[in-house]
Amino acid sequence: MADRLATYSRDGLVFDVADAGPIDGPVVVLLHGFPQDATCWDRMAPQLHQEGYRTLAPDQRGYSPGARPSGAGSYRARELVDDVLTMMDAAGVERAHVVAHDWGAVVAWALAADQPDRVVTLTSLSVPHPAAFKEAAWRGQALRSWYMGLFQIRGAAERVFRPGSPLWRQFMKELPLEAAEHYAQRMSESGALTSALSWYRALPLDLRQASVRVGRIAVPTLYVWGARDPALGRTAAETTHRFVSGDYRFEALPTAGHWLPEAHADEVAPLLLEHLRSG
Repeated sequence: MADRLATYSRDGLVFDVADAGPIDGPVVVLLHGFPQDATCWDRMAPQLHQEGYRTLAPDQRGYSPGARPSGAGSYRARELVDDVLTMMDAAGVERAHVVAHDWGAVVAWALAADQPDRVVTLTSLSVPHPAAFKEAAWRGQALRSWYMGLFQIRGAAERVFRPGSPLWRQFMKELPLEAAEHYAQRMSESGALTSALSWYRALPLDLRQASVRVGRIAVPTLYVWGARDPALGRTAAETTHRFVSGDYRFEALPTAGHWLPEAHADEVAPLLLEHLRSG
């Protein structure tokens, strides 16, 4: 096993990594979403460490200050998946459990579909399988995802969604205050918000010519969804099972919203640990 990772490099980009827990324990890769970073796992990771797991939590492309390339094409799914694989290789990890939230879950679904031999188990928090999300678009999901259209407009989105703006406060209102303030500070760094929004701006590119095909998932999968999530509706959550051929478990948290790692870690962690052990 390699020494502790603080950073790793790919194609001239430098990614920050929080590498913690027993160095010889089974590895859990933790992938954050928008506009988070690796600190979103601060309440969950210690519970994994206590059970003997090592965690690798990168600040992903656009979030690590040394990994903010320009242009939406740099944020296509192929690049995001290969970032994770490169991190695993740098850590000397052949196979890992993958746990992810929000946009990180999109990467995790793609990784599990594209490289199932590298994934022991998959856990998606909040975000359904991409095919279920697409099918649900005309059943209410498109209305919930209205902001994704706004985020395509370079310049306007940065102004309307700047940290501290009314739209920002609306999105962040269910987050613990400390996390919300931390993300606002990070997104105020030069180029950070544009880089984070580039994940959304790459989506039309992937829809036209997918660089990673997200097919049926064969690895054991846990999907945890908050029933009060304003962005992700019930239809896609309840149809995700159709796109998983391996062992599958769906858990709906009746009082939870979107920010599961930060606001509902104590509910999610027992489900996650049970899933990891079974895998």
